[in-house]
Amino acid sequence: MRYNSVVLALFTLTSCLFSTVLHAQDGAKMKFGKISKEEFSLSSAKDTGAHAIIISEIGSSAYETNGSSLQLVYKVHKRFKIVDKAGYDYANVTINLLKGDREQEEVSKLKASAYNLENGEIKETKLESKDIYTEQTSKNIVTKKFAIPGVKEGTIIEYSYTQTSPFGSSPAPWTFQHDVPTLWSEYTVSVPDFFRFVQMGTGFEPYTEKTKNYSHTTFSFRYEPNGPTGQSYNTTLSSEITHFRWAVKDLPAMRDEPFITTTKNYVNRIEFQLASYQIGEITKEVKNTWPKLMEDLNKDEDFGAAMGKNGNFMDNLTDDLIKGATTDQEKASRIFNWVKTNVICNDDRGIWTSQRLKTTLTSKKGGVSDINLLLVGLLRRAKLDAFPIILSTRDHGYVSYYPLLSRFNYVVAGVRLDDNMVTLDATDPLLGFGKLMPACYNGDARIVDEMGTNIALSADSLQEAEMTSVSFDKFEKGVFHGQLQQRPTYLQSYKIRKEIQSKKKEGFFERINKSYNGDLEVSNGHIDDLDSLNGPIMVTYDFKMKGGEDEEVIYVNPIVGSAYKENIFKAAERRFPVEMNAVYDEMYSMNFQVPEGYVVDELPKSAIVKFNDTEGIFQYLIQQQEDRIQMRCRIQLKKATFDPEDYPSLRDFFGMIVKKQAEQIVLKKKKA
Repeated sequence: MRYNSVVLALFTLTSCLFSTVLHAQDGAKMKFGKISKEEFSLSSAKDTGAHAIIISEIGSSAYETNGSSLQLVYKVHKRFKIVDKAGYDYANVTINLLKGDREQEEVSKLKASAYNLENGEIKETKLESKDIYTEQTSKNIVTKKFAIPGVKEGTIIEYSYTQTSPFGSSPAPWTFQHDVPTLWSEYTVSVPDFFRFVQMGTGFEPYTEKTKNYSHTTFSFRYEPNGPTGQSYNTTLSSEITHFRWAVKDLPAMRDEPFITTTKNYVNRIEFQLASYQIGEITKEVKNTWPKLMEDLNKDEDFGAAMGKNGNFMDNLTDDLIKGATTDQEKASRIFNWVKTNVICNDDRGIWTSQRLKTTLTSKKGGVSDINLLLVGLLRRAKLDAFPIILSTRDHGYVSYYPLLSRFNYVVAGVRLDDNMVTLDATDPLLGFGKLMPACYNGDARIVDEMGTNIALSADSLQEAEMTSVSFDKFEKGVFHGQLQQRPTYLQSYKIRKEIQSKKKEGFFERINKSYNGDLEVSNGHIDDLDSLNGPIMVTYDFKMKGGEDEEVIYVNPIVGSAYKENIFKAAERRFPVEMNAVYDEMYSMNFQVPEGYVVDELPKSAIVKFNDTEGIFQYLIQQQEDRIQMRCRIQLKKATFDPEDYPSLRDFFGMIVKKQAEQIVLKKKKA
């Protein structure tokens, strides 16, 4: 069971438990069941596409006692308006509860209703207790689920509950902004003065209200030093309570946009980490450090200890795999290739193992952590300097500069070769040695060594290059004949390898043919380097393109297959960074034979445009020499992440590329 036991330790040291009185304004802006007819007319003028609207949501966190132990009490009250059928999902509610070996979080005072305006009267449909389902979704999580009945277009729904936790050392986090408009959201946290928390917030929207006030309270508790059968003592302690309150109104919906890691990084949200507690003259720092976190992680039976527990089962396999290998690189490569081709990943993510590593090896299947920790164990058996590396994938959000394990959701292996830390992921048989998927390039990762050494895995460090060469060789009976040769980026090559696994080469070229919508006919397709997983593939095919037989004028776009048909940045405004998954460099070259009997009437003009001086460049160079036209086009960005203020110029930059790449060569028939 992994939860912060600081609260329990605190009261063991002081032999006292506390209860707090919450002075938050719970329900100040709405009372359960008090629905007005005007609320059925609410809409979001700024977001006519919203499927639901959060009318109000109010939450609070406070510490209370039940007479014998400290509890964190988290209260929630939410009210929505369902706009259309696509918003029905907001009537399906899930509450996740942490479960320990002997205790678990509990939900009480749960109620939910739907309200419909019928014939000018408000009709309420209540949730019945028999419609609340409880299931254990994982080893440490129990889930309560319910669907609010009576929902249709225009329905107002609301629900409230109290969640009590025996484990909480920090107030629950609160998210103010969602994927639908929020008219009002507020959160109150009441903290005794013996706790010190670090507050971590994200978001671009300003708070409508942000206050802090104080009250003085006397806490009383019962202490039983000799257990429930012994004598009990009553004790009191005075403490100041700080009441933090945050509120926002009229928040716009936060929706996914192109070229963004995850909206989680930018929604208005606040969360907390316990930094220290103080009783009398005693102050105890509890905020983790990276070395302490790594120490705990390496000792954990579901992580570091798993690699050493009865690890001799790896010895024979390791000896067989590295037999005859003369370099560390060769040893590591053999072990990596064996694991990724022999152990199937069930795509179960997380940093903890789901089973013993011996089971992973014998069953030849497991989750991400199972497989990559097995890889680290085998590398270590080969006397290589190998470590697990924990990271957060792009869809999971950025990691904090505070040592919080909850911010990590993925494990890869690292092996030091020639003073370089090479990252390996054996969960995918199509990934090459030293290659990770772009989802792993999300900023800071941590090597699980003594210090928790930082390793930068930023998208700015992932270089992706594409090279395309096209030749128009001849013109017969109104048809251009040519050949295209392309070396896609590594990521594109990975996707093609994946596609060919299921559709074979024939299916791949059939899709290529269809993508041209009849403008080109593809034949004689070849793919080289398909099995060379450490590098990109090479795609080659012949093509035919209609040019218009006996036409007086022929229009030819010199860019085949690689042109930007539309701007990749569609929104006129953007408040968030542009986060591409790699640094891209696209090269295109073309050699064109002017057909006999035609002359060039018009040729696109060459152009060179820089983006932010040194951060990108677009080159469009074209020239004619006798009956040959040569053209070279390059789009290069020097980084993957751009600030919000760069968005307008970045959008204009790609708008210019679209316009330029649409220009055509104009051929005119020679006069007799």
